[in-house]
Amino acid sequence: MAKTTKKSDKAKAAPADSPFDAKFLAQQREVLLAERARYVKSADALKAEADSLMSEREPGDVQFDEESGEGDSLAVERERDLALSAQARAAVELIDAALVRLDAGTYGICIHSGQPIPEERLEAIPWATERVEFKTGSFRN
Repeated sequence: MAKTTKKSDKAKAAPADSPFDAKFLAQQREVLLAERARYVKSADALKAEADSLMSEREPGDVQFDEESGEGDSLAVERERDLALSAQARAAVELIDAALVRLDAGTYGICIHSGQPIPEERLEAIPWATERVEFKTGSFRN
């Protein structure tokens, strides 16, 4: 009789060719999911704030004061919120890609050298795709 593998058993095992143990990979998955939730919440809040600023603004509404100087401070604040929201969404995409790599068994492998990324780097930046020496350009052509 063939032994069936439960999904929880499968999640506990590290891919055979992974340089990382199952416990480390499980911890990284938890961190990635928590970071993803945080970035999604931030992106949504910033977008809502930008939309709110736009709805509060009346056509031709321009503020002139000592703090903002000449110009439309609501438009500047809205653009800032939209830019920060876009950055948060970009981080979510990087995190999603890291989760895909976790599922594929390629998480923590440098995209340039094929060598493992040190655990310390992955703990600092869980979605990292390259070793520090490649990120800084030391080994790039």
